[in-house]
Parts: sequence; C-alpha cells; structure tokens
Amino acid sequence: MNRSDLRHINLNLLLIFEALMKARSVSLAAERMYLGQPAVSSALGRLRLLFNDPLFQRSGRFMEPTPRAQEIALLLGPALESIAMAVKRPEAFDAATSDRVFRIGLNDDVEFALLPSMLKRIRAEAPGVSLVVRRASYLQMPRLLASGEVTVGVGFTTELPANAKRRTLLSTRIVLLRGDDVPGDLSLDDFCQRPHALVSFGGGTVGFVDEALRLIGRQRRVVLAVPHFNSLGALLEDTDLVAAVPEYAADVLTASGRLRSQPLPVQLADFPLHMVWTTAKDNDESERWLRSRIGLFLSDGSSTRVSDPCS
Repeated sequence: MNRSDLRHINLNLLLIFEALMKARSVSLAAERMYLGQPAVSSALGRLRLLFNDPLFQRSGRFMEPTPRAQEIALLLGPALESIAMAVKRPEAFDAATSDRVFRIGLNDDVEFALLPSMLKRIRAEAPGVSLVVRRASYLQMPRLLASGEVTVGVGFTTELPANAKRRTLLSTRIVLLRGDDVPGDLSLDDFCQRPHALVSFGGGTVGFVDEALRLIGRQRRVVLAVPHFNSLGALLEDTDLVAAVPEYAADVLTASGRLRSQPLPVQLADFPLHMVWTTAKDNDESERWLRSRIGLFLSDGSSTRVSDPCS
C-alpha cells in the first residue's frame, strides 16, 4: 500500500481500533467513543476486512488481541499521535499557571528514590500541574510509550519503539546494601556466601550481578526476590541478607542509619539512567518543559545523547 491508497481508509476506524485495544471490549470501547455498540461492532467487522485478520478473539468477558493486532497497535499508536500533533493548534505553556496533566513512566527504583525530590521541585515551579505515574520496567516501557499511555519515561531501558528518543541522564555505581553489624566490608568470598535479596520486575532470581559473577567463575545465592524497592530496607534490617542496588537508591535506603552500603566486591559497569520519549512529543512546549525539568533535576551534568534512529 502506498500513501495514495490511504484515501480509501476511514480514520475513524483506526480510532475505534485503538479504543478496542485499550478496552478489550466492544461495549466499553463504544462507551468511551460515545458511540452505540452496534456501530463499534460494525466497525470491528470492517477492520477485520481491512487487515485480513480476526484482530480480537473472545476470552471470557473480554477480547484478547491477536499477534497481528498487537503488531498494528505498536505502529498505529505513534502514527495517530503524530497526526494529532500535526493538526493541533500550538498552545503557549506557562508552568506557573498551567493545569496540564503529564503521564510519566518510571522504573521502580526511580519512583522510590528520585520521584519525591523531583516532585517537590516541579510543584514549586508548576503548582497546578498533575503527574500520573505509571510503574514501567524496561520490559513495559516500550509498550507504554508506543500506546501513548506515557509520554516520557525515566529508568534503565533497552529496546524502544522505532519513533523513540533516548537521553542518558546519569550513570551510577551499583553498590552493596546490608543491614548487619559485622564490621568491615565484605570480601568476594563473603559476598558469594551471603544470602541475597533481589528486586526483580519480572519475578526472576537472576540479575546482572549473576552474569558478572559467572564471568569470573563465581555465583551467589538469591533467597528472596521482591517486585519493588519499598519493602527492601525493612527486609534487610538486622539480617545477613545483602542486595546490590543503584547508588541513588542506596542513598535513600541508608538515610535512616539502619542500613549501610559498601562498594560491590565484583566489577560491574556503571548503571545508566535514561530519559525516553517519542518524536511526536518533540516540539510540544509543555512536554519540552517537563523533559527539561527532569533533565535538570536528575542529570549529573554529564548527559549524552544515545544513538538511535530518531536522534
């Protein structure tokens, strides 16, 4: 299909497809689009013909998208966002008076350790804005960006949508966190013998530390995996458990004086903290302001642009 063929496609069908992807229900999509259910059912039939695919299949009370539908959604979300930005009338942004709602995706360690201070500074400049924060691991960030559910993300990232940009805000060390009263730093032998706690977004018990240990013929024993940082401090206090965490998270966790940190006794590359967004938001004045505030508050001053197709 070339661009001239697009004149035969009703843009409303694509908007209904997007609504169906989010709602996973004809009736809910109809409600959100302010349409009748028969109209959405009819549109779904035309979408199936257009894409030559069932797109959605019934699963209990909801519909599950087919692999083809998921592929279409990843491409369509940024395209619709770009169209909306192209026809949108530019609006001046005044941080002091704005009531804009921003949707941000944050890795759990960023939400835990860096969001509180960043929020205070943003609210000092823009007391009327609202932040909607979605927890987004490196696995979830691409989907949230592609669907438009978040417009900017902060955290460690790997794969991103084709229309995404990425900037390194800072690089930090990984340090060892402990809550025991044994004097001195742990040696590599002690480190490998101790039971380890791991913050695991996907529920696994293997992390980047294990790969570094494997390269030198060593291994550790992970006895606890938790999904977020909020409970980690209490779990380590007065135990022989240890955990490897980014230094900015360790700074918060050790502030109470009940935990301490030490250099990791195995060599690891510094941990990068990224800010990511889509090209559709490049020239949005309010989004540019938000990214500048994030960069100012979180950057260590040595930020560099990461090479990607849209830089």
